[in-house]
Amino acid sequence: MNRYTRLLLCKTKTSQSVKRPTNLIKSVIRLFGKKKPRTDVQLTIVPRDEHSISRSNISENALKVLYRLNKAGHQALLVGGGVRDTLLGLHPKDFDVATDATPEQVNQLFRNSRLIGRRFKLVHVVFGRDVIEVATFRAPPTEEHSSKIAAKGDQGMILRDNVYGNKDEDAVRRDFTINALYYDIADYSVHAYAGGWDDLQNRRLRLIGDPETRYREDPVRMLRAIRFAAKLDFSIEAHTAEPIPVMAPLLEQIPAARLFEEILKLFLHGKALDTLRLLREYQLFGPLFPATEQCLRDDPQALVMAENTMRNTDERIRAGKSVTPYFFLAALLWPPLVRIQKEFEAKGMPPHPALQKAADRVLAQQIQSTAIPKRFSIPMREIWEMQLRLARTQSRKAEDLLTHPRFRAAYDFVLLREQSGENLNGIGGFWTRLQQEHPDLVQSRPPRDFERTGDADGQGEYKKRRRRSPRNRNRRPPQAH
Repeated sequence: MNRYTRLLLCKTKTSQSVKRPTNLIKSVIRLFGKKKPRTDVQLTIVPRDEHSISRSNISENALKVLYRLNKAGHQALLVGGGVRDTLLGLHPKDFDVATDATPEQVNQLFRNSRLIGRRFKLVHVVFGRDVIEVATFRAPPTEEHSSKIAAKGDQGMILRDNVYGNKDEDAVRRDFTINALYYDIADYSVHAYAGGWDDLQNRRLRLIGDPETRYREDPVRMLRAIRFAAKLDFSIEAHTAEPIPVMAPLLEQIPAARLFEEILKLFLHGKALDTLRLLREYQLFGPLFPATEQCLRDDPQALVMAENTMRNTDERIRAGKSVTPYFFLAALLWPPLVRIQKEFEAKGMPPHPALQKAADRVLAQQIQSTAIPKRFSIPMREIWEMQLRLARTQSRKAEDLLTHPRFRAAYDFVLLREQSGENLNGIGGFWTRLQQEHPDLVQSRPPRDFERTGDADGQGEYKKRRRRSPRNRNRRPPQAH
């Protein structure tokens, strides 16, 4: 039995059997003082002339927030990914600010701000489409804090976290050392905690504190470890990596909607293929896509298709083309869909109804793990159903399919299947030639009730078009005088 497994079992039994301290013991603790959370994590200050960050690398709006907070007498520092990526020579899209000002104080300083969050209260300062996130320094909670301010679940997961502290305490609570990096607008120095500066130089990903405890606090940190390792080409430090396979089932505690957002972050940063391989290596892909993972284990062709999907996604991102989730999600769920479809057909059901029922079942199972919004599940179903229609190359209405709003996506899907080893009797070549013969028929008009954002090759995103209600529906007729 793995030592982490034994530890998990022991902790569960202990938590059920140990009684709470009596009032006398609590009084003694209050009298003589509690053990304070550790805040003595090593701090390294890197002066301006020893790092590569320049104010020219920072967004103008982030600088506005930093300077206003600083002018108002508050500490104001860039923190996390914006600092990390700039030091690595990358070009971050988002810049987050950490400050000793409370969310209410920040909100008063900026007219263009709004308070958000209950679990983790912070402020968004809005400059058009650019949003600067401002968070107050956090401190580890104690027993004295009420559940309305700080709370943990039975498994140790953080449910609420609004205990404010100082910068040192805030650094201790961050997940990875490379995210405990602060850029101080007061003197333009970088403050690195817990060996984060050395880890950045050595391209090493390491958690702050005990890995098991940190994963219990927020199981999504396991996914973040994979994302950073793939995106930044970092190695995962041994103690950080070791408990992940055992603790992977903790992802089942995370709301399905939040996991869907994490999936987008995992696969849309240009390193989807590396991400897929790392997720499977650390047994994290199964909790996200349980039916697909089973197919990948049983069917080598399914694995080839999944890897080709991620490889094609990476190529599109590197080429500056848009990528929509519905296409790669349709590809990831295709193997379990086909498996279930064949089961229905074996019972005598025709192909089209069998595919529809299989789609119902696959999506119903998948949303238990990751909540796929309808704006993605609807085009996924259309791509799947188009596979049957594209297979009928002898149909007199073949040319009409070229005008179908989802044709390009369905055609790309056919090519992906052929690329992955499926024998489709050359239908990919047939539709390629037909498009060449009738270029005027291939259209990129979006489906009815949808407007298109993206390119014209089936990979763009669709947004539901709002319907305007008649203005005069409830207008009363004029009264006679």
